[in-house]
Amino acid sequence: MAQSAVAQPTATTPAVPAKLPIGAIAPWAVFFGILMLVLLYFVGAEQGATSLVSGEGVHEWVHDARHLLGFPCH
Repeated sequence: MAQSAVAQPTATTPAVPAKLPIGAIAPWAVFFGILMLVLLYFVGAEQGATSLVSGEGVHEWVHDARHLLGFPCH
């Protein structure tokens, strides 16, 4: 008797996603949250009353992003 070259489907148990503990996610969530706040500062508030960098350099680098996000700069 010859074996068939076609693989026969077999019954398997459904895959169960692994559970991530909140302790593994929390440091990354905090890191990316702070990173987003820093980016929001540079796009929205830099070159204003709370400017940390003098000159127009930061303004020019984020100029289009300001318009895209609706921040006034002119």
